[in-house]
Amino acid sequence: MVENKMNKITPTHTFDWYVKWISSIFIVVALLLTSNNVYPTNLIFHFIGLVGWFIVGWCWHDRALMALNAIGISIMANGLIIYIVDVLKI
Repeated sequence: MVENKMNKITPTHTFDWYVKWISSIFIVVALLLTSNNVYPTNLIFHFIGLVGWFIVGWCWHDRALMALNAIGISIMANGLIIYIVDVLKI
């Protein structure tokens, strides 16, 4: 029998660890809200989760994470701005 053992190399209970997990929870909740068409709350939760993951990317010096989440932040901000403009009838 072959045993695959994963050695954990990421540190736990550090600033980035907490931000990573809290942001992941926000994104999962945002996905649930989106699947149930709860708008614009879903955009807010996505936005918060994406900002958190952008911070994690910054902490890890990971340009791919920063780029992906910066694009996501821009998309969610666009949706929120459109919603606000529509509600306020600006």
